[in-house]
Amino acid sequence: MKIDQTNIDIIRELKQGKKSFKKIADKLTITENTVRSRVNKLQEEDVLEICGLVDPATLPGHRVVIIGIKLSEMNLVEKGEEISKLKGVISVSVVTGRYDLLVLVLFKKGFGLLEFYTEEIAQIKGIRSVETFVIYKSYNLKVPYIL
Repeated sequence: MKIDQTNIDIIRELKQGKKSFKKIADKLTITENTVRSRVNKLQEEDVLEICGLVDPATLPGHRVVIIGIKLSEMNLVEKGEEISKLKGVISVSVVTGRYDLLVLVLFKKGFGLLEFYTEEIAQIKGIRSVETFVIYKSYNLKVPYIL
């Protein structure tokens, strides 16, 4: 699917996920059916996902951490996909620099850093080292509630 300016404008308007297609159509001076059909197509092709996001700092007992991972092999994409399926993982990015992967993880009471490393990361072969960055304060961080 070609992502044109109209698609980008619709996606931008959907930042407020509950905004009606009618309001978006009126603002962009297109029809409501055009908005609906484009949103459906964007969702079908995994370009767009409309979901509720939460500020983890407002959830009692919850915390988000970033984990930098160095791999012993260069199968970055394969390992990234494998790690993305672990409990608590919000996202995995293959990156340049000091680490091979950056992993964003959501913890809650009863499932913290110790459980993540001993029950989840321990399953993954080929990890050379990890470094954990605990987020004490964030700005504009909203995540899907996945636990």
